Amino acid sequence: MLQNKWFLYLTEFFSGMGVMAVELGASRLLAPYFSSSQIVWTIIIGTIMIAMAIGNMWGGKQADKSTNPDGLYKRILIASLWIAAIPLFGKYLIMAISAVLVVAVNENFLIVAAFLACMLIFVFPLFLLGTVTPSLAKYAMSNVEESGKTVGVLNACNTIGSIIGTFMPTFVTIPAVGTAATFLIFSGILLLLSLIYFAVSGTNKRLSLIVLILFVFCAVFGNSGSFAFWRDDITYEGESIYNYLQVTENDRSIALSTNVLIGVQSIFMKQEGLTGMYYDYALAAPVLAGYNEKEEFDILILGMGCGTYATLCEYYYPVAQSEGVEIDEKITDLARTYFSLPSDVKVTTYDGRACLQSADKKYDLIMVDAYQDITIPFQMSSLEFFRQVSDHLKEDGAMVVNLNMRSDEPGNINEYLCDTIASVFSEVYTVDVPYSENRELFAFHDEEQTERLYGFLSHDKQLRDQILKVRDNLKRYEGGDLIFTDEKAPVELLGMRVIDSMIGTELEYFKKIMEEEGVSGLLQAILS
Repeated sequence: MLQNKWFLYLTEFFSGMGVMAVELGASRLLAPYFSSSQIVWTIIIGTIMIAMAIGNMWGGKQADKSTNPDGLYKRILIASLWIAAIPLFGKYLIMAISAVLVVAVNENFLIVAAFLACMLIFVFPLFLLGTVTPSLAKYAMSNVEESGKTVGVLNACNTIGSIIGTFMPTFVTIPAVGTAATFLIFSGILLLLSLIYFAVSGTNKRLSLIVLILFVFCAVFGNSGSFAFWRDDITYEGESIYNYLQVTENDRSIALSTNVLIGVQSIFMKQEGLTGMYYDYALAAPVLAGYNEKEEFDILILGMGCGTYATLCEYYYPVAQSEGVEIDEKITDLARTYFSLPSDVKVTTYDGRACLQSADKKYDLIMVDAYQDITIPFQMSSLEFFRQVSDHLKEDGAMVVNLNMRSDEPGNINEYLCDTIASVFSEVYTVDVPYSENRELFAFHDEEQTERLYGFLSHDKQLRDQILKVRDNLKRYEGGDLIFTDEKAPVELLGMRVIDSMIGTELEYFKKIMEEEGVSGLLQAILS
């Protein structure tokens, strides 16, 4: 095998592919629990780079001690088995880490939990794969004169493998067969590579057989089950290029979530009417934009989700024509399948800001409700973006923005967003949604538009009462100098501070349960 450099080059190619596939798989495994924010990505990349660096150093030392590649292929064999076991045990380990941290930490819960999960689940197999490059450089080196060429070819093989390992999970395997199967596919490639080596060399037959049996076990029992394995009300669970997707159902409603622990992104009420959520408060926006005074009324929703707001507008404002922008096409499919999104509502699959920039139409109302997991995409939070929104509104049009991380702490993300919007719109008002962390913001240019809330007429008592509730709790916002721009919009760091504060409040509740009811009571409370 040492004389067959092509096999060594293939080893480098597939190990590079495996590393990137595991990195992308790690983000998808952690996202339903901790989000896929830039902060979580930083933790994943950082821990993986640490593992690879240590693996490079240790692998080089091992290669200098022995010219027999058996040790290297043993490490690849073990790494492949570990990766195959991640779908089987990973989600349980994540929840166990979360349960321990509930009573062990007071702040930065998501960051600490994500870091520990990465360390315990992904560092070891990637440390083993990190030993591949220095070992192969030693084994493939036939003479000093060709050392540069050999190292160059190995690096090229690793790079090409990494490129394929980046694109394949994102665009092919994860959308087609899911995260669990993706881990199994790429671990199976590494396993096959090692089995071929040991079959040719005639060594480690027993170890190869044991690992193969365990791999089959992981493949059979690991490629099933739910991320939210403690729930029994899940109607649909799947993955897209962008999100983990979960549809749950009860007697009253159907809900979409892109995270198993935090929040509901869309909801459909089986009995037509209000949702009891922030969408109801956003129903005041068409009134502010002069719905009762117009024969035609155009609404654009940036961050369509499964169409909750469009459905409500069609029900309460029949003349209104809604269209939406949703970057995740699979969410739109779920909207048509489970959420009864009206067939006449057009949905464009695109980034909200890019779609707005290319549009030449003006709207009576634009709703901004775009979220990436638990934070607003930075490109849809800046001064430049809200100027684009203003340019696409009719003269007496209005914008409504859902702010989902309400906080009274100075310098919080919502204060930045409100100040940014107030620098574009002369009139900015907010209303807090009771029993939630949401705050609705209304922005327009004519101060007399608020008078429309007083003269609003409707045959629907629910809607009239809701508009009165918004009117009586509306607060005018005076802008400050905390401005997001395309150049500087640290939405994830600011958002994480608010979320950390919210989680801290919840942790106090769980700690009290731990003190009163012990571990069993804590586990029951977490999984309920």
